[in-house]
Amino acid sequence: MKKISLLSIIIILLTFSVQPHVSAYTYGDPSKEKIAQVYEKMLTKLNQSPPNFEEAEALYNTVKEEVDMHMGEEASKLVLNAIENEDKEATIEHMQKLLAFNISRRLNAIEKNFNNYDTSKKLLAKGFATYKTLSPAVSDEYPELDKKIKDHFDLALESLGNPGLFGVGEKESDKEQFLTSKSFILDNLKKPFNIEEYRIGHFTESATEDDSAGQVKNDGYTDFSDLKNWLPLLFLGAIIMVVVLYFLRKRK
Repeated sequence: MKKISLLSIIIILLTFSVQPHVSAYTYGDPSKEKIAQVYEKMLTKLNQSPPNFEEAEALYNTVKEEVDMHMGEEASKLVLNAIENEDKEATIEHMQKLLAFNISRRLNAIEKNFNNYDTSKKLLAKGFATYKTLSPAVSDEYPELDKKIKDHFDLALESLGNPGLFGVGEKESDKEQFLTSKSFILDNLKKPFNIEEYRIGHFTESATEDDSAGQVKNDGYTDFSDLKNWLPLLFLGAIIMVVVLYFLRKRK
């Protein structure tokens, strides 16, 4: 009984000792972007009759801190002033512009850390999730442009390459293609959303790293297409096997 209890304690200690390393490679759901989700909920409130500005403001305040950090406080002031003035069109217009800035932030972060496949893929997915909420506004007036922007998101994803799984399916990255697609997407979002310059705030590298770190705590997503994400699990399995074999031999 003592041997079994000791074995259990060792396994539990090993599990907790490896867990932080595993979670270091987990990220938020890459198919979702919080600011875009809040925009869609705000749109529902604003399209009520009469528009529910109070609820729209409450929703916006759930992402205000993130917006202030990554895009500057001016963006929030424009949105909140429009809500205070009960100007539905201006609120939607400022939120759409803010989402375009968010896409710019994601794509700039990828460019600065292009060789980090895991993070780049996640950021691109979040950028595309943001664009999907803007797509109806673009396609209403520019349907061909909407299709081309989506095509360039696909090209940007291909440009990241793929490290493969255990070397299988490995594909080289293409930064020039990424920069071409990035320029196309950002340049062509300017006209529909009346954007002259993307840098109204600050898009710092540290803010991007903090953002990624913050999402580690909130999800269970792990990219198992990357070999290094398997290493902690393989290490844990090997240790458990050695411990089990040791106690089985002792019992004999």
